[in-house]
Amino acid sequence: MIRLFKHYIPHAVLLLGLFDLVLLIAAGEFAWQLRADQLGMEPGPMAGRMASLGTFAVVVQTAMIAVGVYGADALRSLRYAFARILVAVSLGIIALSFVDFIVPGLDFWRSTLAYAMFLSIGLLVANRFVIGGILGAGAFRRRVLVLGAGHRADRLRKLADRPESGFVIVGYVGMSDREPLVEEAIARNAINDLSRFVENLGASEVVLALEERRNALPLKDLLRIKTAGVHVNDFSSFMERETGRVDLDTLNPSWLIFSDGFSSARMMSSAAKRLFDIVASTVLLLLTFPVILFFALLVKIDSKGPAFFRQTRVGIYGQPFELIKLRSMRTDAEKDGARWAQANDPRVTRIGRFIRKVRIDELPQAWSVLKGEMSFVGPRPERPQFVSDLEQQLPYYAERHMVKPGITGWAQINYPYGASIEDARHKLEYDLYYAKNYTPFLDLLILLQTLRVILWNEGAR
Repeated sequence: MIRLFKHYIPHAVLLLGLFDLVLLIAAGEFAWQLRADQLGMEPGPMAGRMASLGTFAVVVQTAMIAVGVYGADALRSLRYAFARILVAVSLGIIALSFVDFIVPGLDFWRSTLAYAMFLSIGLLVANRFVIGGILGAGAFRRRVLVLGAGHRADRLRKLADRPESGFVIVGYVGMSDREPLVEEAIARNAINDLSRFVENLGASEVVLALEERRNALPLKDLLRIKTAGVHVNDFSSFMERETGRVDLDTLNPSWLIFSDGFSSARMMSSAAKRLFDIVASTVLLLLTFPVILFFALLVKIDSKGPAFFRQTRVGIYGQPFELIKLRSMRTDAEKDGARWAQANDPRVTRIGRFIRKVRIDELPQAWSVLKGEMSFVGPRPERPQFVSDLEQQLPYYAERHMVKPGITGWAQINYPYGASIEDARHKLEYDLYYAKNYTPFLDLLILLQTLRVILWNEGAR
């Protein structure tokens, strides 16, 4: 994996994306050449069209990222990838039609865009055949040696068995006298030279999956392995990189303190984030004000009660604030006390079911963003009743309140809607990853992929 702005991107995804970018530029150029030939005009040098071609490629690829073309499912299934590519290219062409009116000097003729659309779809699908078929998914997988044969090593084995895994385990080494949970593990005392053993296996990384480190760390061996150019990683850091979340089962305060994250440079990032929130929330409220009013009227007609729903939530540093949404439940929804929403929740009204599905009920929260109580991106704010219970049952839950809550977030785009302590635990792992590795780049990635969640109704309840 390659680390870009503190966020890891698989080599296969990066290579696929670079090829896609080149192919999109080529599709735009072929479309221009084809249309020029039909009109009998001289196409001119390609250099003079690079601004238009580059804009075309960037806009379409941004749409591809947004709808999940580079997600694990799309990388494994050509049919799934084709559906996403079709939607992405169509959205990109629509966006370029608007860009053509706004930016002078960019020539996006409708006929040229139509040709470019079909050429792009064909080339992008063909690229999936090449990358997925000829090179194969295993070509980019790192070779990992695991030091340990217990529960942690077994978790790594299950993680490696997943189709989207970016690594393959080439061996396990039992570092203690305990009965190994991983049967194929080789006992440490059966290996004369651990550094040579790593070299013979062709391992590019060694992961410490020890259940107990005390008097078990082979420091001299690890030093030789490290100086030989092989990456040495601890279990928690490896899991964070491979899963995009912080593993609560193995998390300890010292790892949080000494690992990379919570950078002091985020002061500038926070200022930029706040500026974006102010501008974006103002524009969003102005553009969606008629939509909010229209659905507020429908909510009033559909069921008794106010159109807007106000509820106290816990914000940054544990401070309470009042969140505003379009009401999607009956007014007596919590007559028996506060509880999480469930699948096919009978408390949801007819209009409420629709506005939840397309996320229209979330639009009034832009007012909370404008006031500075929320951000567009961050952990979802919970109710005080739930927070007090979760802080008692889940370690490090309070740390998620060190960043502003958001309308969308890393947990929302990576984990389906949850309504239990176990779900809250999984979402907390993603929230801690976001709080630890926040950058404007990660915010942009989350905002783009929120479109995927909306389009394919992932997580709505």
